Amino acid sequence: MNAATAQIELQGRQVGFEVRRSRRRRSIGLLIDERGLRVAAPPSASTLAIETLLQEHAAWVLRKLDEWQSRQHPTLTGKAGEQIACCGVWLTLVSDDSADRPQRIGDRLLVGPSALKAEAVRRRVTVWLKAEATALFSQRCAVFSTRLGLPAPQVRLSSARTRWGSCSSNGRINMNWRLIQAPLEWIDYVAAHEVAHLRQMNHSPAFWRVVDELIGDHRPLRAALRRDAGRFLRL
Repeated sequence: MNAATAQIELQGRQVGFEVRRSRRRRSIGLLIDERGLRVAAPPSASTLAIETLLQEHAAWVLRKLDEWQSRQHPTLTGKAGEQIACCGVWLTLVSDDSADRPQRIGDRLLVGPSALKAEAVRRRVTVWLKAEATALFSQRCAVFSTRLGLPAPQVRLSSARTRWGSCSSNGRINMNWRLIQAPLEWIDYVAAHEVAHLRQMNHSPAFWRVVDELIGDHRPLRAALRRDAGRFLRL
């Protein structure tokens, strides 16, 4: 499946979207969730055909994008007292002059001296979350690959805005670092999804059977991630 990004003006608004082409598609489909607008299309679909469909459904597209945007919580500014989620657990940012780097203590995240500017706190929290993501994602992918009798894959962090994860043909897995803010069971769904691609590099029924072998019925987790991820993403 090939993916590309594009932009279009709909009723005076610039809208970015991702086009994913697949030989399994017979028509153009539109999907809007917490990751934005995505277009699924067969390889033969022209750019004009895609843009025409988007213009025909412009009102619906804009309404759905606004609905998803309204579900998003304010982004973290870096002020003491704000909250950030790690594995779905809300942590309160606390200034502490004895903390030279972020440290989690219960439901608090000590971010450093009170003299730190908000942007510096944001950077510190981002670095901390990425470190947590690197360790956890690698560990969960290793667990799932072991269950399939496969060696632990190389796992790297991505900053993709439209995908939670991907698996390349050489067996390397990329996972979006922002996912570390989501509940652990959603993280496991994405990790299992990408590890399953080590067996099935497609989204066939056989692929989904592998996912279910790893985590049970994936459908509730997939739906919850699509529906509610925005509640946890502050960075």
